[in-house]
Amino acid sequence: VQLVESGGGLVQAGGSLRLSCAHSGHTFNQYTMSWFRQAPGKEREFAAVINWRGDAPYYADSVKGRFTISRDNAKNTVYLQMNNLRVEDTAVYYCAAVLARGGWPIESSEYDYWGQGTQVTVSS
Repeated sequence: VQLVESGGGLVQAGGSLRLSCAHSGHTFNQYTMSWFRQAPGKEREFAAVINWRGDAPYYADSVKGRFTISRDNAKNTVYLQMNNLRVEDTAVYYCAAVLARGGWPIESSEYDYWGQGTQVTVSS
């Protein structure tokens, strides 16, 4: 499985970006998909996860109400719509995949596949 993120960039505080993550496999709908992020000098942290059907998202408190995770199983792609961005959202954003087994995995150690990351920079 290969994961390729896109959509990062530079945006002003209060702005929006949409990240995409393309999954190379033929069994995308068997995977739980997540977005993590890592700011300079900090640990990688969970942001959002979505189940294989796409009807049960879960968010970290830091992004709840501003970010929306979604997926299109026909396109093998998961998205992260980020609105009302803040300077503290600046980080490299990674998508991750694990075969679905129930629940919402929010620890990075629970994931088997990772993308290369895409930089999101929010200026004040």
